[in-house]
Amino acid sequence: MKTKSLIFSTLTFFLIIIYGCKGPAKNATIAADEPTAIVYNNPPAEGFDIEGSNPIAILIADQIMNAMGGRATWDNTNVLFWNFFGKRTLLWDKQGNRVRVDMPDQNKVVTLDMNDNSGRVWLDGEEVSAEEEIKKNLDMAKSIWINDSYWLVMPFKLKDSGVTLSYLRDEPTMKGARADVLGMTFENVGDTPQNAYEIWVDVDSKLIVQWAYFKDANDDEPAFVLPWDDYNEYGGLLLSGERGERDITNIKVLDKAPKGSFDDPSPIKFPKEK
Repeated sequence: MKTKSLIFSTLTFFLIIIYGCKGPAKNATIAADEPTAIVYNNPPAEGFDIEGSNPIAILIADQIMNAMGGRATWDNTNVLFWNFFGKRTLLWDKQGNRVRVDMPDQNKVVTLDMNDNSGRVWLDGEEVSAEEEIKKNLDMAKSIWINDSYWLVMPFKLKDSGVTLSYLRDEPTMKGARADVLGMTFENVGDTPQNAYEIWVDVDSKLIVQWAYFKDANDDEPAFVLPWDDYNEYGGLLLSGERGERDITNIKVLDKAPKGSFDDPSPIKFPKEK
């Protein structure tokens, strides 16, 4: 079995070979003791499967993080808002670990504090008081957040706890772009750890440009293959909204959650954009 020190040495070797003749990438630094090695300052989360992951796949994950704004920008991001396929909106207080889910088709608003799984539920503008109904809706809001946030910020979570990364092949996307294809599998995380993904990373931009979803890691064929397009900058992050026939829209990155967002079901009042 590979040890952590061997894997880190292998990664450093690849960094030197691949980037030794190039200048440092944005949001990366050059190691003082190894002037030709680029350090992306993107440590894995505790529980990331570094022993089981491919070193080249780990390197590409670091390049993706760098291309999308860098680890420091991601870590310092406070609040995100988005409309998920026109079905619902989410306001995620990333630093406070809270989320608000608005479901217009049900006239329902749920706010959830994920630190202790407490929260509030409003139906038709009236707060729900029945404990069983509150718990059911809080659990639903947590599952919605897990799913919907992954469709928006998956590229920042490639080295999360429970993730194993593999390098599968080089293969053009459906649009013909040259890409490296990485595999993602999971263990003991999220609602559906049996899922798996393949992601196509553009060889030039180092951005994810396509993904495939497998309901089970052992499936021969994916449930879907969709583009990951239409990148724009939000608060220093590059985020993508196009997912084929369905889009993530009205994306916002905010310094703080608008006042009253987690205490009142009224429509969120966003500050005027400059």
